[in-house]
Amino acid sequence: MNEFDFDKSTDRRHTSCVKWDHPVGEMDMSDLIPMWVADMDFETAPVVREAVLKRAVHGVYGYTIVPDSFYDAVIRWWQRRHNVTWKKEWILYVPGVVPAISAILKALTLPGEKCLIQTPVYNCFFSSIRNSGLEAAISPLRRVNLSPGEFTYEVDWADFEAQAADPRTTVFLLCNPHNPAGRVWTRTELEHTVEICRKHNVRILSDEIHCDLTMPMIEYTPISAIDAEETVTCCAPTKTFNIAGLQIANIICADHELRRRIDRAVNINEICDVNPFGIAALEAAYNEGEPWLLALQTYLYENYLTLKTWMAVHLPDCPVARLEGTYLVWVDVSKIAKDERLFCHRLLRTRHVWFNEGRMYGTDGKGYIRINIACPKAQLMEALHRLS
Repeated sequence: MNEFDFDKSTDRRHTSCVKWDHPVGEMDMSDLIPMWVADMDFETAPVVREAVLKRAVHGVYGYTIVPDSFYDAVIRWWQRRHNVTWKKEWILYVPGVVPAISAILKALTLPGEKCLIQTPVYNCFFSSIRNSGLEAAISPLRRVNLSPGEFTYEVDWADFEAQAADPRTTVFLLCNPHNPAGRVWTRTELEHTVEICRKHNVRILSDEIHCDLTMPMIEYTPISAIDAEETVTCCAPTKTFNIAGLQIANIICADHELRRRIDRAVNINEICDVNPFGIAALEAAYNEGEPWLLALQTYLYENYLTLKTWMAVHLPDCPVARLEGTYLVWVDVSKIAKDERLFCHRLLRTRHVWFNEGRMYGTDGKGYIRINIACPKAQLMEALHRLS
């Protein structure tokens, strides 16, 4: 028997939980199944819980110094799991990846410049770009049909280079693994990306928050494994171990001058402090949490296969994107819904199941929905039953 019980249902209602307690008008949603925002419905790894409880017992939660053991845990994890060697001085701690991205964009660019993105893509990219006074340079990913029920995405290299060649484009915001397309970019794809960006003097900023959540036989390559000197990486244990509320993340930047500018932007935007529970959780996760993660990856893959099988039988007109990484499944509902926004609203109103609308992730998300499968299998099955 697996020592980690991912079938366990933990009631998250009435805990001020964004996913479960978010207001949805005047409707009675006591039986709501939320399959939207990207956090998991699993309790975190036992070693993380124990570390947080141990810290809580102390009783004083004042301003916190980040210890050497924090950096050691980060460096060892990335060396062991992803075969990259980072140095302590490269690491800047922050409370979250999204505020980090916004601060970095302000450090790397001037207002009026362009930030290149590949859509459909994580919706917060759009607000970070806009709030930094930048314009989005959009290079849509190209859909590739693998079978009647499955598809994937690839880079449109000609369009990508055309966007990068624009003199106003100064930064590329990479999503790896890609949310919501489910791609884990190959080393060859990343090498070509770096080659194009170098050619046109475009800096790469990579959001790699889902890096540890890959499917079997899929190899994740950090952008820093391709080019550590000229790229910037944002990463965190928060998606991996379901600890987003503890507010801990890291910026990785090897270039001294660039790191100085980013550090200045982090301080100007006042995101330079983290809390003691985030530190304790990261250290426990990275030092002792790998067995739990391996079991989680297996469970998520089983959930993905369950969803694929269900869709093939019950909704064969709704192809599913091949999931290589993340726990967010991208589904084409265009043949059964004229407008996926109205479709999602109707499902919420009449079936009390909540999915994300595709157009949140760019205009080429029209006709798609995003389904969060990081939940007990019984919950997933009930959500799919309500969908079909």
